[in-house]
This record gives sequence, structure tokens and C-alpha cells, in this order.
Amino acid sequence: MMMTDLPNVRGTLTENRDLSGLTWMRVGGPADVLFQPADPDDLCAFLAALPADVPVFAMGVGSNLIVRDGGVRGVVIRLGRGFNGIEIEGGTVRAGAAALDAHVARKAAAEGVNLTFLRTIPGSIGGAVRMNAGCYGDYMADVLQHVDVVLRDGTRKSFAAADLQLAYRSSVLPEGAVIIGATLKAPREDAAILEDRMAAQLAKRDETQPTKDRTAGSTFRNPAGFSSTGKADDTMDLKAWKVIDDAGMRGATRGGAVMNTMHSNFLTNAGDATAADLEGLGEDVRKKVYDTSGITLEWEIMRVGEPAPTE
Repeated sequence: MMMTDLPNVRGTLTENRDLSGLTWMRVGGPADVLFQPADPDDLCAFLAALPADVPVFAMGVGSNLIVRDGGVRGVVIRLGRGFNGIEIEGGTVRAGAAALDAHVARKAAAEGVNLTFLRTIPGSIGGAVRMNAGCYGDYMADVLQHVDVVLRDGTRKSFAAADLQLAYRSSVLPEGAVIIGATLKAPREDAAILEDRMAAQLAKRDETQPTKDRTAGSTFRNPAGFSSTGKADDTMDLKAWKVIDDAGMRGATRGGAVMNTMHSNFLTNAGDATAADLEGLGEDVRKKVYDTSGITLEWEIMRVGEPAPTE
């Protein structure tokens, strides 16, 4: 695919764009083309004119993503300033897909709206919707009202939260749809109380998670203990880190990749890992956990693209 084959845009098109610097893991190969649209109209026009056989992948801030070493074929879409607005009215928050979860939590708290669970979730609102992100017993499914998307053919559509079939770390949207914004509704509470709560959450996270290391958040979904709506069920609580520990895989390594010794469900680039190292270590962990406990861990980190070509 050549740049001359692509529609005209007001945003930025970059050919053969290395994606490693756009992910928290700092690994991965290039996208054939990276498109950073100026605004929703620019995105709509581009997708409407882009040939239907060209694959499209929408990435956020790369906090929950491994790009394989061979890169991504087709067009990678990354939303930026034209998609990061935050508006608050009463208990309703309208946020662009590129708005960072932490920023949304802080702005909402200042207005007395309780979205504090988003404060410690890495990434942006678009990814939080896709993954039904949550912590401390609260999930996007609890607050999401509707989501605005641009479909693969360039048309805009709004989906009610119920249409997304939100479940534990998952949602359902049409193939090729790009989330551009979401409307959330949450309870109101005293702003000072919300600020204190977020401070306590941050302190707890920093005590228990390797926040200064190169990770992509939790590597594997908790294997059980959650209902189909994504709500925790304390009567069936089973954590991924525990089964990893039980399998003796805390601190396991492959190349430059390591299962973090502070929190064993955090796959970590120790400095010179390749995407193949990281994904390969993850598969080593899955195999060892299955062999020792019969439990099949499911990836929470998204892996995209192709492996490095072999000579």
C-alpha cells in the first residue's frame, strides 16, 4: 500500500511508522500507515474513501498492547487532540475516546461525580469501553450510557451500553468500528471525599504494582470469580497472579522479558525484550499454569500484527 493510494486528509498520514515508541512495552514493528485524524469528520471521510479491503486497527495510548515485531499491515488509527474533550453536566460525563482515564476521573471528581475507579486504570476512554475496564468493584458497565463510533464505511453511529454486550474485560462492536467518544453517568459525591479516595487508590496501587516498570498492566484475565456482567463474585474469587505463583512462574524469564517479581501478573520488558520474548514468555506461563492446575489463562493484553520475518 502506497501513500498515493490513500485518501486526502486534514490529519497526519505516516508511512512505515514504527509503533514501538507508542506502546508502554516499547516493542514492535512498523505500521504500513499510521493515521492521526484531525477530528471525527476527518476520520469519517478517510474511512469512507479507504478501499474496503484495507485492514484497519484503532489503537489507544498503547497501555494494554503488544505490537509484534513484524508490525501491522494496513492502517493503524490513533486518535489525539481532536478526540480528547471532557464535558461534565450534572452527573453526566461526555468524554472523547482519546481522553485519558485518569484525567476523566480527576475532572469528574472536581465536579463531584464519582468515576474514581478510572483514576488508576492506564489508558484512554476508548480502550476502557472496549475492555469494560474496572477495579475496586466498579466497571465501565456500571456507568456507560452510550458510545459513539465511526463504522468501517465512514458512517457515524451511537450504541447504547446494552448493545455492547459488556462482560468481564470484553465488549462487542462491529468489525472495524472506531470508538470516538462515550457518555457516562455516575453518582454524585463530595469532591473532597472523592479526591481522598483517589489518593488512597494511587497509594495502594504503587505499593502493590510495578508502576515504574515497562508493563502493559495485567497480562491475563482472572480465570474465574467474575459474573458475565463483569462484577466481582467474592464466593468464587480466583486471581491470575495466584495461579501464576502456584505454578512457580513468578520471576520467570525469556530473553529480555520477565514475569514481574513485585506482581507476577505483570509481564515486563526488563530493558531489551522483543515482542516475541514477551508473547513467548506469556505462552510459557499459560502452559505451565495449565500443566500444574488445569486452568487456562486468557490474555488480557491485546497482541496485534505479525511476527518478525524469518530469514
